[in-house]
Amino acid sequence: MIRPFDDTTRRLIAGRCAAFPRLAGDAASPLKRAAVAIVLVESDNAAGTSLLLTLRASGLRAHSNQWALPGGRCDPGETAVQAALRELDEELGLTLTTDEVLGSFDDYPTRSGYLTTPVLMWAAARAPLTPNPDEVASVHRIALSDVERAGAFDFTEIPESRRRVIRYSHRGQFIHAPTAALIYQFSEVLAGRVTRVAELEQPVFAWR
Repeated sequence: MIRPFDDTTRRLIAGRCAAFPRLAGDAASPLKRAAVAIVLVESDNAAGTSLLLTLRASGLRAHSNQWALPGGRCDPGETAVQAALRELDEELGLTLTTDEVLGSFDDYPTRSGYLTTPVLMWAAARAPLTPNPDEVASVHRIALSDVERAGAFDFTEIPESRRRVIRYSHRGQFIHAPTAALIYQFSEVLAGRVTRVAELEQPVFAWR
């Protein structure tokens, strides 16, 4: 189903996000705080709504050449929303404000030591993007119809953990958690369901 990039879609998603009972992580957790932006934009063919996904630059010290949502570590005294907005501007040159924030989803603990808050945002039609080559190899618009299709997500196992590993299948490639877990929860919210993802596992290469 194609979701038009219009005010009706924005209101629908904002309403479902507002109804979602978000779970915050333990304030006393030793994990470092981080935030990512799930940014809804107009699709390339102007026929629907997409979300932004990046391929991280090869020169990064951590998680290079991996698929990711724009985001990073929260600075001291910074809220998750502030961090997500700042990182979005730094990585993609896309400047949004709190007026474009639709809400947040569950905090997700990563194997690499972060407690990550996904922040949902709505960007203006054809908002220009200027990826920072030091951080981003490429940026992609993923249609919500692709995220919502049957079979977009599946689960597998690894010998190192008893937890299920989630994967998102996109154009012949697998995108793994944490990114896959966060997009999966967003897709469940789109469908009007409350689904928790904190226990979904990441592949071993993402543990570092």
